[in-house]
Amino acid sequence: MPTLVTRQAPEFKAQAVMADNSFKELELSDYRGNYVVLFFYPLDFTFVCPTEIIAFDAAYEKFKERGAEVISVSVDSHFTHLAWKNTPRDKGGIGSVRFPMVADLSKSIAREYGVLTEDQSVALRGLFLIDKEGIVRHAVINDLNLGRNIDEAVRMLDALQFTEEHGEVCPADWNKGEEAMKPTAEGVAQYLASHALEN
Repeated sequence: MPTLVTRQAPEFKAQAVMADNSFKELELSDYRGNYVVLFFYPLDFTFVCPTEIIAFDAAYEKFKERGAEVISVSVDSHFTHLAWKNTPRDKGGIGSVRFPMVADLSKSIAREYGVLTEDQSVALRGLFLIDKEGIVRHAVINDLNLGRNIDEAVRMLDALQFTEEHGEVCPADWNKGEEAMKPTAEGVAQYLASHALEN
């Protein structure tokens, strides 16, 4: 399947558990005008998944400060999502996370985003950074056993916003507040020259 990066994020409408534990039919288009960090995980009540979801919740304010909404998706029902939220963390639950948890029972969302496993049972650990116009600007997909780095998702959001604001490009390992480079041959040469002693 071709990458979604630089393409319109596939639209979807599905039941979700919201931050206040209410059920709502959520549409991706409702978030147009905001950045969206959309992430898929395999299943509720599993192993790596709660560590990721809790880590996304711990970083929730960092995303909100940057004008980004966080949305999670798995193939569980919204009832199972709610049960997991209502399970204490010391019992394997996730507690009151502050972002919507979308139910993809038909697995159509995972399929559209190219993260459905080959046996079509669950979603891989896909993460998609969507800009204000609904275009996917960054995507990463991990196998089931490999947890994600949430700080990297924040860093990529910073990089996207920096490039949009300044028209410069972000080199390897760039972090917010650091020097970027002009997207020209001269810009690259200047950047490499000024950072030669750091290697």
